[in-house]
Parts: sequence; structure tokens; C-alpha cells
Amino acid sequence: MHNVHSMIRPAFLDAAESAMVLLRDPMLAMQWSAPSALPDFSTGGLARHLANQVTQTVTFLAAPPGKSAIPVLEHFTGNAWVTSGVDGSDNIDIRRRSEQTSAATTPSELADSVEAALIELRAAVVAQPADRIVDLGDWGLKVDDFLLTRVMELVVHTDDLAVSLGLPTPPMPQTATEATIRLLSSLAAWRHGSLNVIRALARQERAPTSIAAF
Repeated sequence: MHNVHSMIRPAFLDAAESAMVLLRDPMLAMQWSAPSALPDFSTGGLARHLANQVTQTVTFLAAPPGKSAIPVLEHFTGNAWVTSGVDGSDNIDIRRRSEQTSAATTPSELADSVEAALIELRAAVVAQPADRIVDLGDWGLKVDDFLLTRVMELVVHTDDLAVSLGLPTPPMPQTATEATIRLLSSLAAWRHGSLNVIRALARQERAPTSIAAF
């Protein structure tokens, strides 16, 4: 796993660059208020949520480090929003916040804020000591685990936004997609059982209807 973690920092920066392509696309301004491919998210709200994965990382890395870290899977499995589904109150809050902040910004301001954050992060991400703990309030994550969670969000929501805009999904760095597949399949196994995940991947005729991680 050490090798994966040492690769996650450049993967995060590269995935953020891929997301930037969509945030700068003229289609975003045209469809800003239109519904997105996700229920209850406007396209602008989804763009804001995607941008947050980059801009909020600056804030988290600039804050004082946390004291103790939990394993990355626990960050999701101990978290109500994973199991509560799209209509759970945590998820409704996430969408509402993105909707409110997207209403107060323009697509070009959003893209500019992500670009400014990326300039800071190119230095900050590399500079983090391996044992740095990112404080997330109720718990902490090791910095590379934290960045892994951001990579997954960037990979998944870049696709959501591309589909919403009717554009091809920008190619993501292989390290980012492999790390995302590994994380999502671990979550799917926790949620549906390992056997169901194995069947879904190897035995279509016995596959469950869904092994979605979320």
C-alpha cells in the first residue's frame, strides 16, 4: 500500500487538473441553473461540490494537524451519509450547501478559485509529512488517506458533471482511477458482502442487481 500512497499526491493534483477542464468549459455557464445528472443538484451546485474537493483541501491542510487518525474505510463506514442514501438528512445538507454557494458565485469565479487553490496545493500537498493527520472535526485521517477520499470524489463527480453537461468525461490519471476503484470496491464489499462483489465482477448470471458503494 505504501507505493499507492506515495502516488496519491500527484494523482490528486492531476485529477484536480482534469476537473478544471470542465469547470472552464463554456457549457457550464450555459447550463449553470439547469438540473444536473444527480437528483436535486443543479449543474451549478454539482460544479460547486466538485470545486470544493480542491478549495476545501487548502483549508484542511492549512489547519492545525489532528491528534489521531482512523482507517480510511471507517471514514465512510462510520459515517451516516454513506448508508443513509440520497434522501438522508446528511446528503440533503450537502446538496443544500452546494446549491446555496453556487447561487452566490459565477462559473468563472468558481474556476478561478479552483485554479488559485491548485497553485497553493502544488506546493502544500508535496510538503506534507507522511504522518500528518488531517483534522476533520470528529475524527482525523492520515494525509494520504484524506487525499485518497478527495481523489475518489474528484473522479466520481467529474464524470457526473461531464454527463450533466453532455460532454465526454475528461480522462483521469490511471493512478487516480485505480485508487478510486480500490476504495469503491472495498466500500461495496463492506456494504453488500465480498461474495456479491466477486459475483458482480466475475459471474454476471449470479450478480446482485447492485453493488453500488453509495
